[in-house]
Amino acid sequence: MVIESAPKSTLRILGIFEIISRNPEGLTLARLSVLLESPKSSLLNLLRPLVAQDYLCSAHGVYTLGSRAFSLASGIISTRRQPSLIRQFAHDLAAATQETVIVAVLDRAAALAAYVDVIESPQLVRYSVPAGLTRPLYCSAAGRLLLAFQPEDWRESYFKTADLKPLTARTVTTVPELRQIIAEIRRTGVAFSSNEAVEGAAGIAVPVRDAEGTVVAALLVAAPAARADHNRTLLRQEAVLAGGRASQALGHRQVEAVA
Repeated sequence: MVIESAPKSTLRILGIFEIISRNPEGLTLARLSVLLESPKSSLLNLLRPLVAQDYLCSAHGVYTLGSRAFSLASGIISTRRQPSLIRQFAHDLAAATQETVIVAVLDRAAALAAYVDVIESPQLVRYSVPAGLTRPLYCSAAGRLLLAFQPEDWRESYFKTADLKPLTARTVTTVPELRQIIAEIRRTGVAFSSNEAVEGAAGIAVPVRDAEGTVVAALLVAAPAARADHNRTLLRQEAVLAGGRASQALGHRQVEAVA
């Protein structure tokens, strides 16, 4: 068997998907060979594993797109649309709460929460940060939320290696206590932090999920600590509502419990 070089075979696989996507009724091996200007034997070596993994379907000698190809395409489209869709609901949340709203994502390499979008409160006294800022996962509301919904092995690795430095007098700096906080966030779907990452500031964060249920971002309502503590119930309600709507816009559907 002749194994093609990785770059060439990769381009041919992409070509296969492109050609078949333009012919939804499907194509035979012979027709694919003509359109891709590739020998049948070489194409067959590429087609077999794609069929085995459900990226393609083969019936009566005709190849069509498989379920995993459609799932992949949906994920790609969703990723492209995520920032603008989430921003819409971040604006709605800011209008409803009159507080600063931040969209945060996980920087896995640095193990930090990255603020990718910020809608500032119109109030004179407000929490103000620039987009691009990062916060530790262990003490910020958005960071804890993102940490809570990572795979278990990733969380465990973080617990073992993170340097839990005190940033204020109230920062949680022990792993057992942090574990309890993360477990509660996983149970409730809401994270809260007050005077732990920044003195005088507090935040409530909720998840934004994609069609597969993966947490792709956190919606964070940030405010002066005294005001956030006083309005905590309202801020939580509005944040949960906005997070749910943003998730629905990304294709997530809540599974209802059966009594």
